[in-house]
Amino acid sequence: MKQIRRWQRIMFLSLLSISVFAPLVFVSNRLKSITPVGRGEFIEELSRIRFRTNDLRLSAIEHEDGQGLKGPRLILFKDGELNSVVRDNWSVETDGGNNHKNRDEQVIVSQKVTVSSDEKDQFLPTVNQLSDKTDFKPPLSKSEKNTRVQPDRATDVKIKEIRDKIIQAKAYLNFAPPGSNSQIVKELRSRMKELDRSVGDATKDKDLSKGALRRVKPMETVLYKASRVFNNCPAIATKLRAMNYNSEEQVQAQKNQAAYLMQLAARTTPKGLHCLSMRLTSEYFSLDPDKRQMPNQQNYYDPTFSHYVVFSDNVLASSVVVNSTISSSKEPERIVFHVVTDSLNYPAISMWFLLNIQSRATIQILNIDDMDVLPSDYDQLLMKQNSNDPRFISTLNHARFFLPEIFPGLNKMVLFDHDVVVQRDLSRLWSIDMKGKVVGAVETCLEGASSFRSMSTFINFSDTWISGKFSARACTWAFGMNLVDLEEWRRRKLTSTYIKYFNLGTKRPLWKAGSLPIGWLTFYRQTLALDKRWHVMGLGRESGVRAIDIEQAAVIHYDGIMKPWLDIGKEKYKRYWNIHVPYHHTYLQQCNLHA
Repeated sequence: MKQIRRWQRIMFLSLLSISVFAPLVFVSNRLKSITPVGRGEFIEELSRIRFRTNDLRLSAIEHEDGQGLKGPRLILFKDGELNSVVRDNWSVETDGGNNHKNRDEQVIVSQKVTVSSDEKDQFLPTVNQLSDKTDFKPPLSKSEKNTRVQPDRATDVKIKEIRDKIIQAKAYLNFAPPGSNSQIVKELRSRMKELDRSVGDATKDKDLSKGALRRVKPMETVLYKASRVFNNCPAIATKLRAMNYNSEEQVQAQKNQAAYLMQLAARTTPKGLHCLSMRLTSEYFSLDPDKRQMPNQQNYYDPTFSHYVVFSDNVLASSVVVNSTISSSKEPERIVFHVVTDSLNYPAISMWFLLNIQSRATIQILNIDDMDVLPSDYDQLLMKQNSNDPRFISTLNHARFFLPEIFPGLNKMVLFDHDVVVQRDLSRLWSIDMKGKVVGAVETCLEGASSFRSMSTFINFSDTWISGKFSARACTWAFGMNLVDLEEWRRRKLTSTYIKYFNLGTKRPLWKAGSLPIGWLTFYRQTLALDKRWHVMGLGRESGVRAIDIEQAAVIHYDGIMKPWLDIGKEKYKRYWNIHVPYHHTYLQQCNLHA
């Protein structure tokens, strides 16, 4: 009996030994037979089984209700080659170094969390991806990363990765107790400042210094440590959502401030232009009265000449319009240019053209305040318009509606805005058959075009008087360069129509402030469409106007707030305006006006 029990114990111990040592032998043989890459993948498979509980715990973030938070549901982890905003486990690439280094890195690699294809939908993009508002795409595999070329991301991928790490560090610091001075907090702050300082204002990978790239590894190490200390994933997800919302609020506030400053800059007279105006005014009043007269005055109201008019309070702007028109004309001696301004700017503009007399053409300077053509209470009526922008309620802006009264002896004119440049001879304009229409203009009713404007955008069609008299689908057109038949204007008594509509607009909101909406109503069905090459718009705003259209245009228009004489003007369009400005002039140099 004792012998039987003895043999049973020996058999039991033998089976136990085999069950313990057999798996060890099997694993050893398999590790010897695979390559280093295969060994890493095999270890990853083991870690996946080991950390399957972590994946299940992280997927619980999907069920947060997120009450009180704004914006779309975000995802906690980032995939691909970029680092995650928050992660419980950190991975470091392995390379062929000494044995001690390989063992340490293999421990870290073994803790890498992998994501199955069924679980990818539970993960969200990083902070940079959240701000891009693009569609989320699944990560590429290692083989795809090596073979697929991504030229659109190759220029800033490292910058985005580094900024993601800085955001990670800030997120972890927010979880530290107030006043905390622990070692991990000190290290996070130190590494974050170093990395932020080394990146600076760089926006492309080529702008990064070698020092910035060297500081990435220490930051990864400290972030890995922080992920072990601050491992409350739901709380981190909530914090990142709050940070994202606050960032969006700050971006919107910055956009609003930038828009306000742009509008303010558009209304402000640059220091150089103010200096020029003051110097010219001083010179004008120092002249004898008999020397203030312009030459060729006998041509002012001769209808056989080609008459052009511009309303302006800007010395340089009016000068460019006049100079470009005369220099582009085949018969400049047939040109009579009328510059209409106010009493404040009349001395400066007069003095400028006296100093720069165009011997080939006739120029007349008129003061709108000295003319008895406007209603006596016109200034007060203009102030009733719903606008704080002085450009829209300016007398000069609306004086164009009194052209037949200002020039009673003329039959036809070309009306310019003072922010245009003439590039072609305009003599063919005078041979256009107006077909009984009053104004010739380029239309702006083509949907999808950069110049598109609709009636309903500027005019209040909810008003019964407006909706009963005008159509919201009527084609719109642009001021800037217009051929005007003054005879037909007088016959149809359109100045009286303008005054009637203007008075109605002061009593209730019928249109937006400015001369364009009321111009559409005054000349409703009285406009002849011109070829679009006569007048190309969009150089004073973000319009995307093509260079070939600019080159072929007879007149280019800097409509918008980015005027060429302002610092906010678009540099790529300024050259068309600058070539007509005499920057060599002594007064311009003394007032520090340069191209």
